[in-house]
Amino acid sequence: MDSAMPKWADVFLIPMISLLLAAVFSAIVIYAIGESPIEALKLMVVGAVGSTYGWGYTLYYATNFMFTGLAVAVAFHARLFNIGGEGQAMLGGLGVALACLYIPWSHWAFALIGSATAGAVFGAAWAAIPAFLQAKRGSHIVITTIMFNFIAAALLNFLLIGALKLKGAMEPATGKFPEPTHLPSFQDMFSYGDTVLFRGAPANISFFVALLACVFVWALIWRTRLGYELRAYGHSPTAAKYAGINPTKIIMVTMLISGALAGMMAVNNVQGEAERLVLNAVEGAGFIGIAVALMGRSHPFGVLLAALLFGFLYQGGAELALWTKIPREMIVVIQALVIQFTGALDDMVRTPVTKIFVALRRPPSGQEG
Repeated sequence: MDSAMPKWADVFLIPMISLLLAAVFSAIVIYAIGESPIEALKLMVVGAVGSTYGWGYTLYYATNFMFTGLAVAVAFHARLFNIGGEGQAMLGGLGVALACLYIPWSHWAFALIGSATAGAVFGAAWAAIPAFLQAKRGSHIVITTIMFNFIAAALLNFLLIGALKLKGAMEPATGKFPEPTHLPSFQDMFSYGDTVLFRGAPANISFFVALLACVFVWALIWRTRLGYELRAYGHSPTAAKYAGINPTKIIMVTMLISGALAGMMAVNNVQGEAERLVLNAVEGAGFIGIAVALMGRSHPFGVLLAALLFGFLYQGGAELALWTKIPREMIVVIQALVIQFTGALDDMVRTPVTKIFVALRRPPSGQEG
């Protein structure tokens, strides 16, 4: 029945209807706790996109979600559910920190290339173990990747209170990265004369690295032989194997790419924003990436739009908590509603919309045949 639905309806119309339903239910919840949904929406919009400062935070969060969303999307195409983006981003942060602390970079551009490579390698290495267990031992990728999140957190905690901890400091964190590794912020890049834009916002040049990652994933999935094999395996592992596609190769390569993308997120939050490695630097972005990939239909452009939406929700939610009685956790409820309607309840929207398009395409009575 879905073949009767135009591509634009699947990509844009259904997600928009799902978002509208999520917004309606969010408004009901906000009204139930005694706040005005209209005023809350205005505050979120002004706080998230009403100034360059707000945009700076929105794009900073969106950058994190683009990397983790792309990581999940690549795995989705091969019918692999990578829930380990959180742990892979943590280990990517370790790789970025080691590259920034122990390699004497002369310029931020070289440091960016080196740290992005280190983050990708560490993230890919952490994803390789669950991939091997799935390909060779039959261990389910969902179970192993989620377990590896906890192992990554424990490993990072061990290192930050031990070998990597700054001497004499109480906080479990590394020392500040050297000056040549500091990435240009949006404030550095876009301010001119006496006009200062994005003042104090953490958005930095890694946003453009994330955009390049979107282009890379699009080219990989739809313009390469590997992408074709990956999608073929995702549609039917049995048919793909019959056609000569090696399942072990697809599982391993897909998860390596997925883990590398998640690991590269650390360029934004570890090198670009904190300029040191701290505990809990990922802040749940690995799990948000799952929602971003679901909402974006695992397409890089859809992931970009969904990441911007969740960046808006994060920054807008912070403004709600600051200026109203609405708790910060309310944004978690809104995110959950967005995920619920765009993911779990997708068929609730898709089925009636598909029936409408089928009815519109059916020839009028008496003109058939």
